[in-house]
Order: sequence, then C-alpha cells, then structure tokens
Amino acid sequence: MSHRTLPRTTQATTPATATAQAAAVTPAPRTATGSVWPASAAPLPHGEVAVGGVPLTELADRFGTPAYVLDEDEVRDRCRAYLRAFPGADVYYAAKAFLCRAMLHWVRDEGLGLDVCSAGELELAVTTGFPPERMVLHGNAKSPDDLRAALRLGVGRIVIDSTSEIARLAAAVPAGSRQKVLIRVVPGIAAGGHAKIRTGTDDQKFGLSIADGSAQHAVTRVLSQPRLELVGLHCHLGSQITTVKPYLSAIRRLIGLLARIHDQHGIALPELDLGGGHGVAYRPGEPALDIATLGVKIRAELAGGCAAAGLPVPRLAVEPGRAIAGPAGVVLYRVLAVKRTGAHTFVAVDGGMSDNPRPALYGVRYAPRLIGRASPAAPEPVTVVGRHCEAGDVLAADVRLPGDIRPGDLLAVPVAGAYHLSMASGYNLVGRPPVVAVTEGHARVLVRRESLADIQERDIGL
Repeated sequence: MSHRTLPRTTQATTPATATAQAAAVTPAPRTATGSVWPASAAPLPHGEVAVGGVPLTELADRFGTPAYVLDEDEVRDRCRAYLRAFPGADVYYAAKAFLCRAMLHWVRDEGLGLDVCSAGELELAVTTGFPPERMVLHGNAKSPDDLRAALRLGVGRIVIDSTSEIARLAAAVPAGSRQKVLIRVVPGIAAGGHAKIRTGTDDQKFGLSIADGSAQHAVTRVLSQPRLELVGLHCHLGSQITTVKPYLSAIRRLIGLLARIHDQHGIALPELDLGGGHGVAYRPGEPALDIATLGVKIRAELAGGCAAAGLPVPRLAVEPGRAIAGPAGVVLYRVLAVKRTGAHTFVAVDGGMSDNPRPALYGVRYAPRLIGRASPAAPEPVTVVGRHCEAGDVLAADVRLPGDIRPGDLLAVPVAGAYHLSMASGYNLVGRPPVVAVTEGHARVLVRRESLADIQERDIGL
C-alpha cells in the first residue's frame, strides 16, 4: 500500500462551531481528565479532526467503516511513560487488551515485556520475533497446549493460578530443566470499575487466597517440585482502577505473605508482580489513574514495608494493557439510520456489539462525536445503537449529538484501542473491522477487514 504525507493543518478557526469542536479534541496532559483523545488529535476546518496527521474522514473513505484507527506515537509514548514511572521494574504489556504483529514490534522496541494468556498469543508473539524470555503466561485454566507451548518456546515466567496446575506443570517440564513460576495470590481487596472485572477478592475465579491459607499451601507445594523455581508472587486486583490506594493496600498484604514465607521456608522471594488494571478516562471529566504518582507511591510503600519486615525489596513488575492501547485508538462508524420514537432518538451505526461488546458487558459509557461537517444545530440527547439483532446492542446511551444528525454522517469514538477488537465476535456474520495505524501523516493497515470469504472458508459444509 502506498503512503502519502498529508499536511498537518493546525491553524485556529473562528466560527463558534469550530471553536467548540476544537475544544472537544484539544489534547490535555497525560495525567489530566479533560481530554480523551490521542495527543496528536487536532481540529481541522469544517468539523474535521486529524489523528496522527491524517484526517479521520479520509481514513473512513479509504478503508471503510467501521474501522479502528491506532495512533502509533501514542502507543509508544505511553510505553515510555511507564518506563519512566517504574525505573528498574519490568513492564509487561498485557496482550489481551489488543494484539497484532505491529503492536508487538512497538512494545518490544520501547523495551517492554509481554503478558500473554494463551498459546495463540504466545505463538503470534514468538513468530513475530518477540523474545519468549521476556514473556509471562497467565490463565486460570491453562490448557495442555498452553503449557506445552510455553515450555517449548521458553517463556520467561508462568503464573500458577491453582494448586491443581502445580503437578501438571511440573510433570510437563523436561528433565534436567527448571521453569520459573510466580504464584497468583488473592489479597482480598475489592477494586475495579465493575463487579465483572474485580479480581482481587475471594469470590471470583482467579488466584489463591491469602485469607484461607491457599496461597501459602501453594508455595509449599511449588517448593517441593524440583523442576519448578518459585521466583515470586503475582497479584492482579482488577480493571479500571483509578486510585492508588488499592495497590498500596495490596502491597502491605503481599509483604505480610512474603514475611511468612521467609519465616516458614527461609527464602526471600526476589520478584513481585502487581499486575495492571490501571484505569483510563472514556469520557471528558472522568478520572484516570496517574501513572507517575502510582509509580512513586508503590515504590515507596514497597521499600518501607520490606524494610520494616526485614526483607530485601523484590524486583517489581507491572502489566498495563488498556492504559497503553486504549487511549491510542479511535473507532469510526457511519450513521445508517436515525429513528425518533417518542422522547427517544436512536442513531444506528454500521457496527455494534460485534466489534465492541463492552457497553453490553460492563455498561461502559463512551463519548462519540460527529466529524466531517460543522453542524449549526444544538446538541440533543440520543442513544447510539448498533446494527445487531439485540435490544442490548447499545454503543453509547444518552449522549449529546447535533440535532440534525442524519444517515451518512461519520461518528468517531475515542478510547477504542483496548478490548474492542480483541473481544470482537462473529455475530450476524458482519465481519470484524480493520485496524489502521497512523503516524506523521501516514496511514497503513495493520489488520485487514474480515471478509465474507474469510468467514465462509471456515465453514466446511455438510
């Protein structure tokens, strides 16, 4: 595909409508809550917006809709921000948020490791050239294929999530070698934006409880396996956490467990992985976790707690996914229909829950905006819905869009880089959207649109 450089139009516009649109996309500092667009987002005349130097309407015309736009520079900048916030720590990008070959190159180039959850993610990474020793394998129910692939490819760490996994993994490790493992522990802390994404409590499927002694029992069992090398503890509290306090509480409980392990077994575990779950803002004004503050406070809490317990400070690791990929993505939709029924206005677009199931799963709220034309109409409350055969196929409830919104208009939804395409389905066989990368005025396809031919090839017939 040929790339062409587009001019970066940055001049101010004077009409009131253009001023309002500029305010909506003017980027704020990374730790601020005023902007949810990539830092490269820039208003252009006539209601246009550019990301990465490329007008979004041009991307829609070239690549069709729905389409995901991923700002490469935003991804890289966020990777660097994590390395600055956590000096001397291991930063693993959580592949489940969004994964493709280009993303693997970007995070590897920036010095991050990789957190994978399946043989599929692991194989894609290794065949793309990602060093397996810089990977961590997760999963509450790892399949035999997952474990075999991890051992065959030489993954750096495997996180043990249940006691039944210990013997299975030890039996699969080749004679004469040892596999480094972490034990995922549950500290009994409720944190996260929704009950379905809170994983630090004892009432969900992940990890081994500190409170009931399961974590300590697992430590004893792992230490009895000569082919497993226990190097540390792992803890993941949940997702969309926007305050530092839960992480500090978790550190205190984990240090307590480290001290008990030291007293019982005479060892000081050298690693502590605090997982991810760092919250981002999906709409202007929403809170987002300040990563720089998180890094300072976590390191201080860890150093102070270990000193008080008489323990060496373990090497820290974190696993951001959404906080790197999410704000770097924008999804483009074309309006297909506008329906006014009673007091409600429904704006139907050419995507929906097949390319973004998160509003249906977690009640996530987004901030779509009209792009490509400057509307003089006053904003009115509408519900943006998808094209699928479900009443719950709602992408954005009770949002304000211009009152003259009409079929053919283009909507852009920011903060669409994480858990959209990675959770996409084949519902109604509409095909999954492409991913288009933008940087410095260039655009290129990273993941092509799924075609009807792709879908039909998997159906072998009678």
